[in-house]
Formats: sequence, C-alpha cells, structure tokens
Amino acid sequence: MSQAMTSHRRSLLEAAIQALPVGVVVHDEQGVCILANAVARALGTRAVHDLPEAAIERPDHIVVEEIGERMFEASARPVMAERECYTLTTIADVTHHHRMQRDLIARAFIDALTGLPNRTLFEQSIEELVAEAGPGDRFALAFIDLDNFKHINDYYSHAAGDALLRKVADRIRSALRPSDLLARIGGDEFVLLLNPVVDKASTLSEVLDISDRLKQPFFIDGHEIFASASMGLSLYPEHGTTYEVLRRQADNAMYRVKGGVKGGVSLFEETMSHAATARMAVEQRLRLAIRDRCFCCAFQPKVDMRTHEVLGVEVLLRWRDELGMIQAPGDFIELAIELGLINEITLQVLAETVQSMPDIDEVFGPDVSVSLNIAAKQACDVPFMAAFCDALGATGLARRFVLELTEEAFFTKSRFQSEVLPRVRAIGARVSIDDFGVGYSSLGALAEITADELKIDRSFITDIDKRPRSQIVLKAIESLGLALGMSVVAEGVETYEEVAYLLGATQIRCAQGYYYARPLLIDQIRLSDPRVTASRASTTQSRASDFRAPGLMRRA
Repeated sequence: MSQAMTSHRRSLLEAAIQALPVGVVVHDEQGVCILANAVARALGTRAVHDLPEAAIERPDHIVVEEIGERMFEASARPVMAERECYTLTTIADVTHHHRMQRDLIARAFIDALTGLPNRTLFEQSIEELVAEAGPGDRFALAFIDLDNFKHINDYYSHAAGDALLRKVADRIRSALRPSDLLARIGGDEFVLLLNPVVDKASTLSEVLDISDRLKQPFFIDGHEIFASASMGLSLYPEHGTTYEVLRRQADNAMYRVKGGVKGGVSLFEETMSHAATARMAVEQRLRLAIRDRCFCCAFQPKVDMRTHEVLGVEVLLRWRDELGMIQAPGDFIELAIELGLINEITLQVLAETVQSMPDIDEVFGPDVSVSLNIAAKQACDVPFMAAFCDALGATGLARRFVLELTEEAFFTKSRFQSEVLPRVRAIGARVSIDDFGVGYSSLGALAEITADELKIDRSFITDIDKRPRSQIVLKAIESLGLALGMSVVAEGVETYEEVAYLLGATQIRCAQGYYYARPLLIDQIRLSDPRVTASRASTTQSRASDFRAPGLMRRA
C-alpha cells in the first residue's frame, strides 16, 4: 500500500472520528489523553478527563453522569495498536432517553393531577414496608373519600373539581410527617399511610385532625367551597398483614361513615367485615334479579281529599326475591344507585308499567296520571335520560306520565335544566319535585324550576294538626307552589286529623298516604277488593280497599 494511500486513510479515519455524533476519547497507558474528537472537546474537561476516568475504573460498565442539564453515558474498553495498549472511551448524550424514562415512570407511578403517588406505587410501598416490618413495627392505613364531590363538579365545574382535588392533596400533605405517604388512587379517593404509629388513640387523633382541616373552606375561582371527607382507618398488624387486607378493612370502615354522618372518621371493627360480606351478597343477588327480571311494580293513588277521586297513581319498585317474598326498595335501592345498576332497573320498571296500563286504567281510571321516580344521580345522567325519554316517548303514553325527582336533581341545575328538562318537555311528560322541603335548594329551586307538581315531604305532614310551626312552613310552601302554577300534593297522610287539618286550613286538595291506600301490586288490589274490577267509584271512595304504592326510588 502506497504512503499516499495510507495517509489518505488516516485522514479519512480522523475526519470520521471527528464527525461522529458521540464523544470519543483515547488515553495511553500513562492516562494521558492523546485524542478527543469534536463532541468530546465541546463537553469540556469533565468529558475529556473525568468521565473516561470513571469509566476506566469500572470496565464493562456504563457510567451515567450529568453535565449541566444533560445526561451522558460513558463506557471504556482497551484497544491494542502497534503493540501498545490504549483505552477508548465513548460518550453518548442520553438526555432525551432519560427524559422519556422519567416520563414513563411518572405516568406509571405518579398521579398527573395532584403529583401524588398513584395506586400502583402506593401498593408497592406498603408491600415493601410489610416485608421489612419487625415484630414491634406498627403503621396505619386511612382510606379517604370526598363527600358529594359529584355535586361540586356539577355545580361549579369540572375545572373547579380538579382544583379542589389539588387543594385537598396539599392540605393533607401539610399535616404529614416525612415518613408518612399520601396517594390518590382514583376519582375523589385518597389513601394515607401513617408510619409509624404508637396506639389507636393517638392515630385516631391524627386522622381526626386531618378531617377537621378538610372541613375548612376552600377558595377556588372566587368561590368559597365547603367540603368534607369520610375516612376509614385500619392498623397493622391488628387488622391485617397485607396491603389488600388493610385496604379492604379501611374501606369497610369508611363505608360505615358514609352510611351514617358523612365527614367523620371510623376505626375498623370486625363487625364491619361481616357487614361488607352481607353487602356483597346483596349485590350479587341484585345483579341476578336484574338479569332474571325479578322486579315488579306496586301502586299508590293520589286522591282528591274533597271528592275522593283518584287523580293519579305513583309506581313503586318491588323486588320479588328467590323465595317469592316481596321486598321494599329501602332494602336495596341505595346500593343499586351506588353500583350503577339503577338505570337498568328503571327501564325494566318503565316497561312493566307500560305493560300494566290496561290494569291501571281498570283499577284507578283511564285518565289518571302515572308517576315514576327518577333518582337524582340518574336525572343528571344525560345519556341515560335521553334513552329513557326516547323509550317513554315511543310508548305513545308520555303525556300520562309524571317524572318525580328530588330537589337534589334540581340542585345540579347545569345539566338537568339545560339538557334533560327540554327532552322531558318535548315528549309531553310532566315533572314533579318530590320530598320538597328537605333537600338542597328548597325555596331557591321553586324560583328557577318549571315543575308541574310539588310534593310536600311527609316530615311536614306528620301530626301537622299538633305542630303550629310546621303549619306556618306548610302554608308558605303551599302559597309559593300555587303562585308558581304548580299543583301541590301532601305526602305521607296517615290519620284523619291530618286530613281534617289539610281540608280546613289549606287549599291543598291532593293527598297521598296510608290513610287512603297502602302500596300494593295490582293482583293484591284485586284480592283485597273484588269490586275494583266492576266500579272505579268503589276504589276511589273506599279507604278499606287498602291498596298502596310509594315511590320507585324511595322508601315506602
């Protein structure tokens, strides 16, 4: 090979080394740098000297170093040339790769909204803590669920809801020790590790302090928002020795709070586990009942107190269980709403009611209205209500129907008024405010909602003849309802004295309650009074026939 060609190759090799996108550094046996390409020189002394030295000290390993705001990987290997030994070090900029790794780790283990650990990271942390725990180690798990968070989302906005979640996270974190750990595990649910703990009393005191902090107002977008959280607490090792068991026990304790006074704290007790098992059994039976269409309808008339004419009839859900026993909705309806099973049940009730219309006409009269109760959670579920209105409209009987909703549905006015109410009006159905006077918005709702009927809650009617203060409130509600063009119905009328007071002291004509009729299935009505098939008058004028039917979505 000619000298010229050799020189050309050397020049080409040197140019190629200088053009490489990675740093290349060569040291001789004495550690003197004899070659550094342009990339290596651009990184400065740390790349030319420090990184290679670190790599040389750990042969067959990749050394990661941060230079400025960038990350580099260096690896060294020996090279023989002309019987002399050199060390070749390559340096690669891996900043983008490391950023991608950090992003992936964050997505896998960090909640994007609050910056807290997520369910996966929290679970791994607890499992590691359990694995390393000694005989005397103790810690606590607190399950935290915000109360009525959906109402805040609906009323203020989802952006305000997100801001509230961040502020809740910050407020809880401010009360924690460095050894404690807070995570958001989804929606409005958080879980808290308190480590270490000394005893039940002091641990409960710490959690109660956090609970009190969360009851202080949050200032978001110019609004003063009040919130609270229901909390359940379990202790290691008394209540479990694995994350899953401790989480389940804390969850059971939290549901005990939800079932009583929200915003409280409960420590797990063994009886809660039995209650959770019973709840699961009811849930499974309920799902089977939906599959097998085991629900039926009972009916209770709305009666004109002066003429005893039946003006309408309210449909009440009943569950015919495996033994053929009829169960009232109070035993299962809240669970159905919580589990999201209520929509399918409501559609089944609508179908059975429509199928029963000939019987309703025969027993109660062909002109009576038919009331179906809709849960507040359903009322603001636009896709469900759209499907429900379509199904009701397709029957051709929508003008006979009244949809009864509690004030809670009207409180979430942003969805119901703007998107649901027009659909109800379009098919010709009417709207009733059920259980009025005990909900969220009360008189404020009356001023804004264009309802057709106002049903005064039974709490105002019971012993009304003996309660002067309730009489004043009753007259005020009656006057407002009539002035706004709504028909007024007194619910829960059970005694002659209540009827006498309503007739003598108010203009209310329509009443519903056990005094006139108990809720019964159509077949039960026929058995209790055979005359109903022959004469509507015998039904409307005889209290002894004793048929009943409170509401589809509320307890009879």
